Amino acid sequence: MRIRHALLAVVATAAVAACGGQQTTSTAPANDAPTTAASGAPTAAATAPAGEAAPGSTGPLTIADPWIKTTKSGMTAAFGTIANPSSAPITIVSATSTGAPTVELHETVGEGTQMTMRPKQGGFTIPAGGKLELKPGGDHIMLMDVTTPVKPGSEVGFTLKLKDGGTMEFKAVGKDFAGANEKYQPGHE
Repeated sequence: MRIRHALLAVVATAAVAACGGQQTTSTAPANDAPTTAASGAPTAAATAPAGEAAPGSTGPLTIADPWIKTTKSGMTAAFGTIANPSSAPITIVSATSTGAPTVELHETVGEGTQMTMRPKQGGFTIPAGGKLELKPGGDHIMLMDVTTPVKPGSEVGFTLKLKDGGTMEFKAVGKDFAGANEKYQPGHE
């Protein structure tokens, strides 16, 4: 019995010493898992190990409230707010999606009922510490030649290619939306 108590005391002392002598530090949260925005909606980040920027990226981008307009076929668009918490601007130069073979970065120009969508020359640049709101009637990610219906609640995957060679992946949730019926610039019908 004495040997048993002695062994338990040694094991307990070793366990306390191991816990007390170990320090854990974290330089930053992991960027490869979805997080939740203040609104409770999912966000996504450029993928990277904990404490590092996305591979090939000057800093981690995140997107809050990513969604895509529902459609049976043809064209649709994706929206959300992309944030750049880094100390350098980051430019998105192109996009691909599981929802369509053709994807373009678009801007909307004009006024009133004369709004026109067209490809955004040079891509989307998010300033250091800034945000880019992708919204109906503004900048957005355009999907063309959609053949699989996007239904309410369905998820569509996206990969954004950054100017520096990095990428950012996220999923947008299908939502019904009837507004922002802009016209397309000639050649983009």
